[in-house]
Amino acid sequence: MERRTIGAAALAVGAVGLGCMPMSWAYSASRQRGEESLRAVHRALDLGSTLLDTADMYGPFTNELLLGRALKERRADAFVSTKVGLLVGEQHIVANGRPGYVRRACDASLRRLQTDVIDLYQLHRADPEVPVEETWGAMAELVRAGKVRTLGLCAVGARRGRRPGARLHDGTIRQLERVQQVFPVSAVQAELSVWSPDALDGLLPWCEARGVGFLAAMPLGSGFLTGTLTPGGGFERDDVRARHPRFTAEMMAANQPIVAGLRRVAARHGADVTPAQVALAWVLAQGRHVVALPGTKRERWVTDNAGAAGLRLTARDLAEVEQLPAAQGSWD
Repeated sequence: MERRTIGAAALAVGAVGLGCMPMSWAYSASRQRGEESLRAVHRALDLGSTLLDTADMYGPFTNELLLGRALKERRADAFVSTKVGLLVGEQHIVANGRPGYVRRACDASLRRLQTDVIDLYQLHRADPEVPVEETWGAMAELVRAGKVRTLGLCAVGARRGRRPGARLHDGTIRQLERVQQVFPVSAVQAELSVWSPDALDGLLPWCEARGVGFLAAMPLGSGFLTGTLTPGGGFERDDVRARHPRFTAEMMAANQPIVAGLRRVAARHGADVTPAQVALAWVLAQGRHVVALPGTKRERWVTDNAGAAGLRLTARDLAEVEQLPAAQGSWD
């Protein structure tokens, strides 16, 4: 698989990584099976999808424990990315950016992941009660201690409550400017897909100008852009899509022209090319430091997603994808 670099340290990873969250959190709990997920992780590593993206809050904790079982055997094959900064309660999630907590959380993640170093440690969300510079400084200490190799920041991405005329990621860029004064940012993770292209306006250019890697979260639109979801099919109560404004039966039906457009482009590249691969190839075409992080828990989809790294979209393809209708049912 094509390899891309993250940050000034030029750490190389596969162009398509593996988002591990669906294995333990947020999607269809009844379909979460540890052994099946482990096979998916091993398949990803076999195919060169080396970046494994997790977080201590996924589960909570169970996702890191799951990955630890794979890393115990194949640590040298993997680029391990996990996150800190969010605590999960019974019915709520809160931020914690206190330096002491960050140090304890890192040690706990290392134990669960069964490794002595985390390749990329990301701040999941800044704590509004703690200056982000203090949190980032504690994370930088972990690099100096040899427990972490590089640092990253997850985008805020709040769609509600924005000032008129403000871009989605203006808040994230302000945070990045602040923490960059403390210790270099190696990667930024934010949603980027055919139906959520907001990061192209400001955030991705910020990363490109500074040699910062961009990790494209939800590049398949939480599964919608694969074309495998049926409008009105319904989701389990604990599935985040059950409360998502683009996943009502009405909006899924209204957004089918997006999937149809991806199918048309795929058909020009061969019968075996899927809409998901076109969607991922479009993401990868947005910049040489962009790494796609599709989430899945099944070997079949890991294989399909990895195939996107070898798909080269033409200028005609890219123009056609960019002219697809905007998604309906957005937060705005």
